[in-house]
Amino acid sequence: MTTFAEENSGIDLFIPKTYDIFWSLIILVILAVFFYKFFLPRFQKIFDERAEKIQGGMDKAAAAEKEAAEAKKKYEDQLTQARVQASKIRDDARAEASHIIADARTRAEQEAAQVSANAQRSIESQQQQALVSLKGEVGSLSVALAGKILGKQLESDAVQSDMIDSVLGDLESESSDKN
Repeated sequence: MTTFAEENSGIDLFIPKTYDIFWSLIILVILAVFFYKFFLPRFQKIFDERAEKIQGGMDKAAAAEKEAAEAKKKYEDQLTQARVQASKIRDDARAEASHIIADARTRAEQEAAQVSANAQRSIESQQQQALVSLKGEVGSLSVALAGKILGKQLESDAVQSDMIDSVLGDLESESSDKN
């Protein structure tokens, strides 16, 4: 045993023999070829499938994000259009209300003017009728009074008419002097 320990001393204990290295390399090459031929394609296939799924998911997410952005833009455009349209409708309604109010006011003023004119005409007509009636009454009374004062009946219609006209003229001049 001493000879074995003397031959393999120090660092030589840790370095394998050449034939061990050779056979280890051959086994390693066989394992590498076996792994490269059988396991590596399966792993690569699994990795590719996962990469495709991930890429597909990312593409779907990007497409969904793009669709969401388009839908949001479309919604905002519709909302803006709806606001503009609502503002236009409000303005149109205000203008229509102003127009309706102005028309109603004009019609009311016209009706009031018409009622006032009708009332004025009616008053003037009644005043004329009252004046004619009053003139007739005053004429009759003045003829009767003149007859009593003179003690006789005024005979002719022309004399009566002249007398009535003069009395009415005097009354009109007195009433115009007072105004």
